[in-house]
Amino acid sequence: MAVDDTLLNRVRQKLYTAAISDTLDGLGLLNQALPSALRPLDETLILCGRARTGLYMPIYHDDEHTNVYELEIELVDDIKPGEVAVLSCGGNHTIAPWGELLSTAARARGAVGCVTDGLVRDIRVIKAMKFPVFAGGIGPLDTKHRGKMMMRDVPTRIGAALVCSGDIVFGDADGVVAVPQDVAAEVLARALDKVAAETTVRQELAAGARLKDVFAKHGIL
Repeated sequence: MAVDDTLLNRVRQKLYTAAISDTLDGLGLLNQALPSALRPLDETLILCGRARTGLYMPIYHDDEHTNVYELEIELVDDIKPGEVAVLSCGGNHTIAPWGELLSTAARARGAVGCVTDGLVRDIRVIKAMKFPVFAGGIGPLDTKHRGKMMMRDVPTRIGAALVCSGDIVFGDADGVVAVPQDVAAEVLARALDKVAAETTVRQELAAGARLKDVFAKHGIL
């Protein structure tokens, strides 16, 4: 079953990364949380959408034959409503592949965020835009002379997590998880059920029930 916009809207309203991560673990998908070093510019924002991937490599020169921006421009110009730019830089912290102008262009096309293990710049403007961005760090360094997107819409890794275009990416103050598209409907439905059950658990604990007894009853912790 495909993940439609109605389900994604419920996910944005009801879910959080820990619930999705636990659900992925329960299905044996143990490596779908992105590295903890990726932090949101604004912890109050939720990122949730379909991934559009870009893969970068470092470069050490620039000349008239090297257009470092070609594929990242293509990716942003082709982005669709509800999508998230997911830019894998191999942990390279010498480039900032995302900034205010790309945020502006992507949001105008309906994008709902960006995730990168590289740097992000222009953060004051991006935060004022309320555009969700998760990054491996903050810095001013442009990709020119330093890095180039070599491929887009290909499977890529950020940390141990494999991310493909079309996967569901969800981020909040606790981090980011990537849900493979072929199991996304099942994972998100199970996570919604888990959150509903956690409400009951929370109420019982708040009423003074012993954690051991509540866990034995519900199997939720």
